[in-house]
Amino acid sequence: MGMNLAEKIITAHLVSGEMKTGADIAIKIDQTLTQDATGTMAYLQFEALGLKKVKTEKSVSYVDHNMLQASFENADDHMYLQSVAAKYGIFFSRPGNGICHQVHLERFGVPGKTLLGSDSHTPTNGGLGMIAIGAGGLDVAVAMGGGPFYLKMPEIINIHLKGKLKPFVTAKDVILDVLRRLTVKGGVGKIIEYSGPGVASLSVPERATITNMGAELGATCSIFPSDDRTKEYFRLQKRPKDFVKIAADKDAKYSQVIELDLVKLEPLVAQPHSPDNVIEVKKLKNMKVNQVCVGSCTNSSLSDLTVTAKLLKGKKIHPDVSMTITPGSKQVFQAIAQNGALTEIIASGARIIESACGPCIGMGQAPPTGAVSVRSFNRNFPGRSGTKDANVYLASPETCVAAALTGYITDPRKIGKYPRITLPKAINIDDSGIIPPAKNPEKVEILRGPNIAPLPINTALPNTLIGEILLKVGDNITTDHIMPAGAKVLPLRSNIPKIAEYVYYQVDPEFAKRAKEKSGGFILGGDNYGQGSSREHAALAPMYLGIKLVMTKSFARIHLANLINFGILPATFVNPADYDDIKQGELLEIPNVIEQVKNSDSLEVENKNNGHKYTLRISLTARQREIILAGGLLNYTRGGGQ
Repeated sequence: MGMNLAEKIITAHLVSGEMKTGADIAIKIDQTLTQDATGTMAYLQFEALGLKKVKTEKSVSYVDHNMLQASFENADDHMYLQSVAAKYGIFFSRPGNGICHQVHLERFGVPGKTLLGSDSHTPTNGGLGMIAIGAGGLDVAVAMGGGPFYLKMPEIINIHLKGKLKPFVTAKDVILDVLRRLTVKGGVGKIIEYSGPGVASLSVPERATITNMGAELGATCSIFPSDDRTKEYFRLQKRPKDFVKIAADKDAKYSQVIELDLVKLEPLVAQPHSPDNVIEVKKLKNMKVNQVCVGSCTNSSLSDLTVTAKLLKGKKIHPDVSMTITPGSKQVFQAIAQNGALTEIIASGARIIESACGPCIGMGQAPPTGAVSVRSFNRNFPGRSGTKDANVYLASPETCVAAALTGYITDPRKIGKYPRITLPKAINIDDSGIIPPAKNPEKVEILRGPNIAPLPINTALPNTLIGEILLKVGDNITTDHIMPAGAKVLPLRSNIPKIAEYVYYQVDPEFAKRAKEKSGGFILGGDNYGQGSSREHAALAPMYLGIKLVMTKSFARIHLANLINFGILPATFVNPADYDDIKQGELLEIPNVIEQVKNSDSLEVENKNNGHKYTLRISLTARQREIILAGGLLNYTRGGGQ
């Protein structure tokens, strides 16, 4: 029997375990990436491992999130990141050089390699034919130290593409259609592998848009084959030697095959407040728009912005609309300046903002109160834009332009003929924004500003857990709910005591205060708890507040791993109805926890308020049990664990 593409790459990197769905495996990591919102903590953790140099083939530190330097904190963190990169053998992508996923696609990604990144949209590089996985910063730190990445062997499903997209129908509409079919929980525990004759019609940037938003499915990663279109992309990037042709065998098997005819697709939009709340654009009538944003790591490539410019050419943004454009990288920025697209964008009345994540994570361009914002981004969770009651819609750049010109959410097919797009056969490659590691690392002094607080370390698991239910929440809680982003909070990412004040702030502003007064406690959640961003601060800051147990109906993959990494015990209900029986404020006790974690797949819990008893499931590997007992991955690793 032949192998599919994901199996080929995993087999080549398998360190331990059996490549059987659901089995515990460990894979070698070739490359890592971090971004500044998660990177500062990841490198503090790497330093704590006591190693002299990274052991990966390539590790890159990007600055693209914390770009609003309203005070000293972000600038200080950037100096720390640059000095750490110089000392430990890491490439440093300077502020302004671009968004990590776009730049990594352009300059570092290699087909057939593995990439682990401290950002949930790391799977973007699956568009090149990589196994690219988002993870918490501590997992990335361990990988930089030469440790393998542990996961359960994902189920591999195939999306078989045929046909070709019609004008005004885009790669964004492909992934929105997949989200509509599978939902934000549909990819959990899965790798999404694309194949079929329709693949050849999609460029690498289009493929990257699709793999990027595979994160919204909850998928471990998404992947395309590396073919002639990939080869052409590497030629354009002047990296022909990095090209490797790799694809699934013709007789490859999958657990599920989904047929998707590109010809039948039409412009789609994700409505508030979830990326899977998808309908056809034409079905939205009289939806007035206040703001339009094109960019982010999802749709900020040269082709995206060239199309945007051509559709705007000779026209003006509606007077009631504010529109921003974000080039995904310095390379893209220079290219649109050279091909005239930048002039056309500026002439339309759109605003250019620097090559950074920006509005996507609430770092500037927050919409007005109660506004409608149409964005070519990947997430539209409540409050993520920086405005709690804003209504954010996700759409292609083409649909964004139609909204910007008309002032309403409009089917882009109504704004005229699709422009003829001719991309350059050569582009200027300028890597001056990427600083290689120091040749004499022993002479490098690591710079630490006053905002960089000592790394908090958890204690070993006690034998009895007793705590109050500090908060009860529902389904699909995101890491944005748990640990908000935005211009106010992101600068505190390297200061856990300060950022902990904002844990669950948007849900319950008194949560952090209550957790401190009660000396910690437990959290109760519903299905798909912790979906969204990979931010480990959503586990690290609650750990600092004394959270010892999170019990839910189910967890999202990355957040589950982060809870384990920081010694917070994750458990799910054997009987989901028990969720309804437990109220916020009730006191729960788990005796003999150490023995139960060591030797059982379940925990026996007693509600001290009503005397009821519950059975919780703990789905932990032997290694994860040791991590929990040690009080987290850092303690476990420093104690000699692998």
